[in-house]
Parts: sequence; C-alpha cells; structure tokens
Amino acid sequence: MVRILRGLLLLVVLLSATAGAVQDAAPTADIEAFVHEGCPHCARAQEFLAQLQQEQPGLRIVIRDVGKEAAAMQRLQQIAASHGPVRVPTISIGEQLIVGYSEESGTDRLIRDTLAKRRSSEFSVSLFGHELTLAQIGLPLFTLTLGLLDGFNPCSMWVLLLMLSLLAPLNDRKRMFAVAGTFIAVQGIAYFIFLAAWLNLFLLVGLSRISEIVIAALALFAGAVNLKDYFAFGRGLSLSIPQAAKPGIYQRMRNILQAKDLTAAIVATIVLGVLVQLVEMMCTSGFPALFTRILTQHELDGASYYGYLLLYDLAYMLDDLLILAVGVYTLSQRRLQEREGRLLKLLSGLVMVGLGVYLLLP
Repeated sequence: MVRILRGLLLLVVLLSATAGAVQDAAPTADIEAFVHEGCPHCARAQEFLAQLQQEQPGLRIVIRDVGKEAAAMQRLQQIAASHGPVRVPTISIGEQLIVGYSEESGTDRLIRDTLAKRRSSEFSVSLFGHELTLAQIGLPLFTLTLGLLDGFNPCSMWVLLLMLSLLAPLNDRKRMFAVAGTFIAVQGIAYFIFLAAWLNLFLLVGLSRISEIVIAALALFAGAVNLKDYFAFGRGLSLSIPQAAKPGIYQRMRNILQAKDLTAAIVATIVLGVLVQLVEMMCTSGFPALFTRILTQHELDGASYYGYLLLYDLAYMLDDLLILAVGVYTLSQRRLQEREGRLLKLLSGLVMVGLGVYLLLP
C-alpha cells in the first residue's frame, strides 16, 4: 500500500508542479463585443453583458462600437475574413464567435455556456513538457480522476481497514464481505446525497464570483490543514475523525462482531455507516465542494449533472472496493498506519490547494 501511495503522490506532484497555469486565448479581454449605436439587438446584448459583469466582476469585457471606432471596424473585418460574414452584434469569446443576440433564441445562455467551457478548458497542467487542459482531458476523465483522489481519504479508509482487521480473525469470508460491503454501499449512497446537496446549493446561488471565492477559500483552508497534518500529524486543528468519536465507533464495531446472526450485523453496519459519514463530514467536504462548483460551470442539463455525480461517486468508492476484495481474499488484519495517513493527507492537500488557486484565477 505504501508503494501505491508513493506512486500516486509522485503523479500528483508532477501534475501539481504547474497546476493552474492559464493559457489565455484573449489576453486583453474575456469577451469582446462589437456593436453599433441604434441597433436594438446590440442594446439588449450590452444590457446582458452589463448584468454579466455585475455577476462576475473579474470578467474582462470590452465593448467596441464599429460606428465610432475605426479600429473596431478593422478588427471586425479581420474576424470576418477568418470566420465568414458577420454582423452586429458580434460577440467573441476566445475562438468562439457568436453573431446576433436574442434572448428568445437563448443567446444569453449560449454566452454563459461558452464562457464557462472556455474557463474550464484554461485549467492546464504540464506533464513531461506537454500542456494538458481540462478540455483535452475531458470532463468524464476529470471526474474519474478527482473521485479517485477523493477516495484516498484517511478517514473512511481508517474505518474500513479497522473493520476488516476485526472481521478477519473470524475466518468467515462470506460474513466479512457482507458486512464490509454493506458499509461501503452505505458510504456510497450517503456520499452521493452529499454531492447532490452541494450541486443544488450551487445551482441555487448561480455562477457568482462570490461563490467561487468562498469555495476557493474553503479548499485552500482544507488543503493547508491537510498539508500541516503531513508535517505535524495529530497536532492542532485536523480534518480527521475526532478522537472523542473513536470509542463510539469501536463499540459499534464490537456490536457487529457480537451480533447473533448476519441480518443483525448488517443492520448494525448500516447504522454505523450513516454515523461515520456524519462524523467524516468535515474530513470530506473539500473535494465535493470543489468538484460540484467546477461542474456547474459547464451548465449541463439535470440528467447530465447527476450522471457525473454518480461517476464521481463510483470512482470515490473504487479504492474501498479494491481494499475489500484484497482484505476478504487474504483475510488481512492490517490497519492504516500513521505514515500512510500522512501520505494521504499530503496527497489531498496538494490537490485541494491547486484547485483552490484555479478557482481564484480571474
């Protein structure tokens, strides 16, 4: 397990070396709009862009009147030469060109969607001299990667390994698989609900710059605490299962071991799974908040949102399922050691800080 953690840590260090590096396709503006005085569609486009500017103060929006600025007309003619015939209003977002404006046809939503996708694609990392952007990696692979990293959580891993180590001496693989498998299933269901709560919160508050700053601050705080735990494990503030909660977890596990039949053990495991998830809330809040905030930037439909939540949740549970399979097969009594817990803290801390910085970028 130590070798696996070292390999993951090395990969994250390589990816985090230049995480958050931005490739700005339009260094002078995020949105460049070409309008003409007296054009009613231009006026409505300007009203929308003014509203968008208020919602996201960090946006760089440039309005050019082709009737008043000769340079604006020349710039529009250059665009027309490479993109074909255009008219006012024309709105340029990176390489994407939006001609005309009508709320009835959904131009406002198209602008938001294009802006969100462009911003998401700007997140890039350098790996062996090659730049990889989120657009190149794709949202599905990004979801899987972040879910897997989130799954290497010392809180839930500690509880699962402890449960397997206590069940192993019974030498009953069927009971071991049923009890620990139920625990993982409960954790997965509870985590999906947790993800959905974060998603609906961000859908409610909208794509505001304030929400991004708040989540970035949360990520930086959680990342800093996890990095602190790597160097000073167990001292001061820690996003881990509180020591006061551990005796109760031990007692409930003993109740599971002492249950007269498998049904009683399963029921006790379900209760334990729910309680552990509640105790772990602070330990696991950083990644779900970051992921769902980045997900809402893509402005997907409802089914797609929950599809990505499910994909993330499955990736989150994958490491637990692998640990379960190995533990049941070998009847392992191994527990999570402090050294491994510190490596997991370092891993999650680096990723959280990197994504937090990304959200703070204008």
